[in-house]
Amino acid sequence: MTAPVRTKDDLAQLSAAGLSTLYPGRLKILIGAASCGLAAGAAEVEKAAKATIAELGLDATVARTGCIGFCQREPLVDLIPPGGPRVSYGNMTAKRVRDLLTGYAQQHDLRPKEVLCHFASEEHVAAGEVHQYSAPLNGLSQTSERSAVPFYRRQQRVILRNCGSIDPLLLEEAVARGAYRGAMRGLQEKTPEEVIAEVLASGLRGRGGAGFPTGRKWQTAQQIASDVKYVICNADEGEVGTFKDRYIIRHDPFALLEGIAIAAFAIGAKKAYIYLRAEYHSLLDDLKSAVDRAAAKGFVDLPVEIREGAGAYVCGEESALMNSIEGRRGEARFRPPFPPTSGLFGKPTVINNVETLMNIAPIIADGAAWFSRLGTPKSTGTKVFSVSGDVRRPGVYEVVMGSSLSSLLSLAGAGQVKMVQIGGATGGIVPSSMAETPLSYETVLGSGAITVFDTTRDVIDFAYRTMEFLNEESCGLCTPCREGTEVMMEIFTRLVHGEGVAEDVPALERLSRLMMQSSLCGLGQAAPIPVLDTLKYFRNDYENRIAQSVFLRTLR
Repeated sequence: MTAPVRTKDDLAQLSAAGLSTLYPGRLKILIGAASCGLAAGAAEVEKAAKATIAELGLDATVARTGCIGFCQREPLVDLIPPGGPRVSYGNMTAKRVRDLLTGYAQQHDLRPKEVLCHFASEEHVAAGEVHQYSAPLNGLSQTSERSAVPFYRRQQRVILRNCGSIDPLLLEEAVARGAYRGAMRGLQEKTPEEVIAEVLASGLRGRGGAGFPTGRKWQTAQQIASDVKYVICNADEGEVGTFKDRYIIRHDPFALLEGIAIAAFAIGAKKAYIYLRAEYHSLLDDLKSAVDRAAAKGFVDLPVEIREGAGAYVCGEESALMNSIEGRRGEARFRPPFPPTSGLFGKPTVINNVETLMNIAPIIADGAAWFSRLGTPKSTGTKVFSVSGDVRRPGVYEVVMGSSLSSLLSLAGAGQVKMVQIGGATGGIVPSSMAETPLSYETVLGSGAITVFDTTRDVIDFAYRTMEFLNEESCGLCTPCREGTEVMMEIFTRLVHGEGVAEDVPALERLSRLMMQSSLCGLGQAAPIPVLDTLKYFRNDYENRIAQSVFLRTLR
């Protein structure tokens, strides 16, 4: 089907085409070909799989899929045999996939002892449907069903609904799992005001860190009279330890574009931008291809321009981002006015990050009531976290808002935890004694970066490295941030080199308060947070370091 999709029947035809490749009725071999899988050897596994089915004359198809989040078990290979469930195998090699396919061809042996898990069903979240697989066969009944595996059982995949199940480049497969049902319902059955009301009722708040109510931002922009309005997708994921948006763009670009289309309709935007982080250049071609395919089908009916950043951390801040798009230096603007009233080129502008926009289609398709039942009253829905640091199972996890930090740390395989930084370089510090803290806007959340530090880590060195980064990334426009981070660097340099003095701790506290109260943008306002939190929870580390410095000076 090459013509634009105009009706529900057109959408159903496209969905049927996608279902025929998702569940082809013959052996399907799914290769996890995300960056984590390719780094672990997925290309060699794929090559071996194709060669083996050709040698054996197997009636089978080999397809690529994205990452399902189980990065530590890559390369992942899934088999979907006719009349059987989807079966996952981890840590695959070229030899193992050859042996697996040979055993299947000769005796339909699926090697149950090597199975990671099997799928009894898959939820198509945006479609409100569940695909049921056939019952386990050939000994698979003794293997774990996906829902019994802790990695899957403790997650609720709404935003990551298609990741690891579709070929990210096939629009038809995304549609088969519910893509563009939300857009069609919103654009054809609702007014812009009704779409905004649904988003407001859902309680959705921005997932970029600030947590501003999404519906209120849209409502403000929609009510401003203007001949030109803009939607900007902030894909400048420059926060330290955050890689979830890259994961989403790589593995489900059509769902992101659906969110952009609904936002544009709601506020009356005539053009959209995707501001892509410079370091994510590898995503550019596939993202452009997705835009072209969605536009050809009529799913995106406004120009979507992709602008690449230049590597500036500060351009993740919305006003600096707009300056960058306008061709100016990436610096924060004075506010008000705020973007929904006067943003890009002085026009009403809605800026949402990737994760926020991924929530829109399910909200419109399944309803605000369904979405708001997830999470807490003030933090509805789910949240995607990038977990890294001193953990055995780093990766991308999606859990219901309000889940405890300890449950996420358990999922990721954290050991002797000393502290956790939540929200990137400017995020708060949670000591191990507070691991039961709920992850929500009411407590601590941030952008979704979770960096774990075990008991071998030095708090002073951590604070020094963090401030070194923030000092380097300060745009230099406002004095409190420019000079404040410089002075903090001087203090931490003394501390790490055994030159600390008693006045350093009160100086850090005074400077932190000044920066938080008078800096122009979020970088300067939030830069002192890790300093103040480490002083609050690990003050002894500072005092001991200073005492050691004093002692060492007596020996000279």
